[in-house]
Amino acid sequence: MMPATIKELKYVITSDCFRYTGSKSFQSFLKLYLQSPGFNYTFWIRICSFISKQGGGRFLNILPRLILKHKSYKFGIDIPFSTSIDTGLYIGHFGGIIVNGRTIIGKNCNLSQGVTIGSNTDKKAVIGDNVYIGPGAKIIGGVQIGNNSEIGANAVVTHDVPPYTCFAGVPARKIKDLDINPRYILHADY
Repeated sequence: MMPATIKELKYVITSDCFRYTGSKSFQSFLKLYLQSPGFNYTFWIRICSFISKQGGGRFLNILPRLILKHKSYKFGIDIPFSTSIDTGLYIGHFGGIIVNGRTIIGKNCNLSQGVTIGSNTDKKAVIGDNVYIGPGAKIIGGVQIGNNSEIGANAVVTHDVPPYTCFAGVPARKIKDLDINPRYILHADY
């Protein structure tokens, strides 16, 4: 979701904050911004997306992008601000996270360290809502990951993943079906 108004920007940022703390207070936001590299990076993605959509002046566009690039080097996260990311993104641990700019990420997605979502073609990956992507997982090509799915650690996903399933291994294959209500998701829809 690329926010178009200040109200939408505030909603998206508080939704991201809620995923980490279960709170939408300014104190929670401030604590997260200072202590969580994942949230800090996500905040700057949201700011750059907003300013880009507004068509701000040259200085307004450049400064946030420079800050985001600095955060990218500092935290080892490379998610372009042009990536379509819905509310409630959660980056649990930073380092080695690379996402193709054409990727579409749904609500309440968890990205772990070492995750790569990429493509060397015009096809884009589509990650559904409430998806957990484990440490070191690789999602390659125009793959669709269904809602409420889990991708195990170090899995290499090259084919579509249906909703409510757990995939793991190299190449990734179905391990088990999941319950309708995943217990690890703290929903941002409040």
